Amino acid sequence: MTKLTTTGSFSLLAVASLTIMVGCVIVPGLPSIATALGVENGASWLITLPSLGVILLAPLASRTIERIGLHKGLCLGLFLYGLLGSVGMFLQGPTSVFTDRLLLGGVTALVMAAGTGLISEFYEGHERLTMIARQGMSIELGGVIFLFIGGVLASEGWQWPFLLYLVAWLFLGLVVLFIPAPHHSLSKTDSEDSQTPISKALAFVFIAAALSMVAFFTGVIMLPLRLHDLGLREAQVGYFLSFTSLVAVGAAALMPRAARKLGEHGTLAFAFVFYGLAHLAFATADGLTLMIEGGICLGLGFGFSIPLVNHMTIERSRVQRARNLGYLSMAIFGGQFLSSFMEFLPGGQSLMFAYAAVICFLAATATMLQRRYRAASNT
Repeated sequence: MTKLTTTGSFSLLAVASLTIMVGCVIVPGLPSIATALGVENGASWLITLPSLGVILLAPLASRTIERIGLHKGLCLGLFLYGLLGSVGMFLQGPTSVFTDRLLLGGVTALVMAAGTGLISEFYEGHERLTMIARQGMSIELGGVIFLFIGGVLASEGWQWPFLLYLVAWLFLGLVVLFIPAPHHSLSKTDSEDSQTPISKALAFVFIAAALSMVAFFTGVIMLPLRLHDLGLREAQVGYFLSFTSLVAVGAAALMPRAARKLGEHGTLAFAFVFYGLAHLAFATADGLTLMIEGGICLGLGFGFSIPLVNHMTIERSRVQRARNLGYLSMAIFGGQFLSSFMEFLPGGQSLMFAYAAVICFLAATATMLQRRYRAASNT
């Protein structure tokens, strides 16, 4: 197996940061950006449509990787990411703007699947688990960095945050220079078994990934309103969310050690327990102290779960890995998209968090039952 240089490894981790960047780049200046693009009545769709694009176009992204390979697929995805992202500042009206955001989501699926696929080609065993954990750290750290830079650029003018999408072309140069095309032909292996159905083990991983994102983004969506009720200003809300992301970075770093000690399902169950505790804290807090404890638990839930489901998907995909990574992208962004509907459930803010807590604790229970089932099947 070919070993990547340190620069090559950094390049793959840099690429991973683009997955969360797709929406967060324009969040700080969202009201003014939506007005300038002529979609002021659908501002939230600028954030959610890329997620829908991943869901709808991930199968096409998988077939593209199967046809042209991981390396070329990643290069194509990075080129289109920079192009579709930056051109958004020149568009006007719902049709062109929303179409562009939808296609950008599809390209994000291509970047996600190809980037994770390359990690699976260059690493194995504990090294792969460690690299996947670092990938999770990069995703969350990217959110912190790009939210900050996006806010600075938005203060200079509504169009400037769109230039951040061009960083994908910088990463494209790093990929071309420092990441060789793997000798193994993923497309050939996948195409030979393209009709193999998804196993029950993989289906469980995809469901867990979707529920993890529902749990995480329910907090992200509802927390600004909850924190505002407690007297925090917009900037302080941003600091709180950045703090949660930094906790997730630390949790992702600890995930490999937890997985070795508790097992994959045990670690995943703990992630859902942390999510549940976070939402209980958000539902019942009457001051900032309990909210901070909830933010810590929310970050722990993300850091212990999302990198882990990436690793679990790779480990359960001896064949058709590109297709399965595409399905994982659909599950992750599907959960993010579904979380936006939590606010339509009956009840106030506290009840929304209570609903999320119940979902999380049920997911933790189901995960432990799945662990017992797998143990019984192997005996």
